Amino acid sequence: MERADLIRLLGAADVLAETRATVVVEEREPGRFIEAFTEAVTTGGTVFLADPTWGAVERAQFNALVSAREPAGVAGGGRGGWLCIPTGGSSGKLKLARHDEGTVAAAVNGFCAHFGVKQVNVVGLLPLYHVSGFMAWMRTVLTGGSYLPWSWKAVEAGERPALPADAGAEGGDWFLSLVPTQLQRLLGDREAEDWLRGFRAVFIGGGPAWPELVEAGARARLPLAFSYGMTETAAMVTALRPEEFLTGGRGSGAALPHAQVVLDGEGRAGIGGASLFRGYWPETRTGAMWWTEDLGRWDERGSLHVLGRRDALIITGGEKVDPAEVEAALRATGAFADVAVVGVPDAEWGEAVVACYPFGEGECARDETEINQWLAVILAAYKRPRRYVAVPVAEWPRNAQGKVNRAALRARAGGGLDL
Repeated sequence: MERADLIRLLGAADVLAETRATVVVEEREPGRFIEAFTEAVTTGGTVFLADPTWGAVERAQFNALVSAREPAGVAGGGRGGWLCIPTGGSSGKLKLARHDEGTVAAAVNGFCAHFGVKQVNVVGLLPLYHVSGFMAWMRTVLTGGSYLPWSWKAVEAGERPALPADAGAEGGDWFLSLVPTQLQRLLGDREAEDWLRGFRAVFIGGGPAWPELVEAGARARLPLAFSYGMTETAAMVTALRPEEFLTGGRGSGAALPHAQVVLDGEGRAGIGGASLFRGYWPETRTGAMWWTEDLGRWDERGSLHVLGRRDALIITGGEKVDPAEVEAALRATGAFADVAVVGVPDAEWGEAVVACYPFGEGECARDETEINQWLAVILAAYKRPRRYVAVPVAEWPRNAQGKVNRAALRARAGGGLDL
């Protein structure tokens, strides 16, 4: 597929006479996003997606990346890797994964082959500026399906769209994507569960699903499809089909036809295939395989089980958080002489961001409300601590070399959460 083909499928007339080198698409409302993205693609330049909810830190990082120029000889702009989608990358800092019509089409074709469908229809709950929401929409664009944007708050309140009577017929399959937290909030609601059963598949991604949630979905006989993927892979590269899940299959399923997923000797996941990103803007990537920081194993059915990460990132609600960035913001408040941010198990978010700090006898308690108000200006909501844990100075686990024992803090902080 060429860029001109994507323009045609989006319903645009033609490439604009006056091209622009870069265009930023930053819209929260789905209709405005679709309109802005369609116009941006026709310019022939590089298109950058932006998250309207970013704080000052992410905004500054994004602006610096957008202003960066491609190295000499890099084929970008309108020729390849022209669609830049934000991601936390492997370091937790903002990066822009470069995609284009080729990587997107490969992901959509692999999806259709894996699930045996020709046309994809979607009820869209996830934001379009995030890869999960964006690719759900792209599947409808490239297959001639329907995209029905809907409010998660409305779904949670019981205002759910009725699926067409022919849902499930050839060419009429409907799909839905949820993060684990959203699924948890719908389980136990009989009407919500009946609604979920009307979909060909309900994808669960964006973060690890805890065992209790998985088994609750199985008991409710929901057509769940747990998946594994990321911005760099144009969303899912493995997926467990609903029929596999309902017959006892677990994990994230087998690789989609367009992707290759391998594990090295220590279980580190490497990914290849036509949907793999071209590199992080403004650079390009080399090599057929891209090695993640995820550890996994294959089960006897050939399903991938993601076991965790090799690095120190916290993954909360599917979002990556760099503890060092949060610690720097906390220190900047002037309220902490020392502080360490850890991730602890959380039944709703997978992991919760927790800030630990040493607390001496006679000290005044920290004003957490004031601290959170200050952090709201510079950090996205998912990066802000959900809990503050004061540790007696004598028990603060930092050695003479200045290295903090994060495992000790994580155990202490986890014990104080209502899980």
